[in-house]
Amino acid sequence: MIIQVHNVKLFFFYMDRKNKVVTVDGIKVKLQIWDTAGQERFRSVTHAYYRDAHALLLLYDVTNKTSFDNIRAWLGEIREYAQDDVVIMLLGNKSDSGLERAVRREEGQRLAREYQVAFMETSAKTGLNVEAAFAHVARALIAKANPVDPSRLAVRAHPTQEQRSSCPPCS
Repeated sequence: MIIQVHNVKLFFFYMDRKNKVVTVDGIKVKLQIWDTAGQERFRSVTHAYYRDAHALLLLYDVTNKTSFDNIRAWLGEIREYAQDDVVIMLLGNKSDSGLERAVRREEGQRLAREYQVAFMETSAKTGLNVEAAFAHVARALIAKANPVDPSRLAVRAHPTQEQRSSCPPCS
């Protein structure tokens, strides 16, 4: 997936490529999604994309413990090949599966905290949190592309009456 925010690009690894436009806070963000479905045969391809990626969504299936266990390997590769400031979000999909669940929500939250990445559970079937996940990533990219200037946040003292009278523009 590629998101363009004023010349910023975001790659998500879906070999099935789709385009999506997300509007957050009045700003349109174009996403290009590349789905590898976590398949091993795409590993060498994804290494090349890591370098240019501005954000990555890592999905695991909450009904498949192996898919969750593989996330650590993907996160390791991302840490090795991606930019240091890449936005990463961990998504536990099929959250609507109920009793079939093999990975508890708390396990996903714990892994996300360990790697300091955002976390959300989704359901592609019901649509739960799918748009919210894209919006979260788009919002993070916009913030990264437009950092707040700390000098604009500085507290400034108002000039005293004495300073105003000695400074014509301050009066």
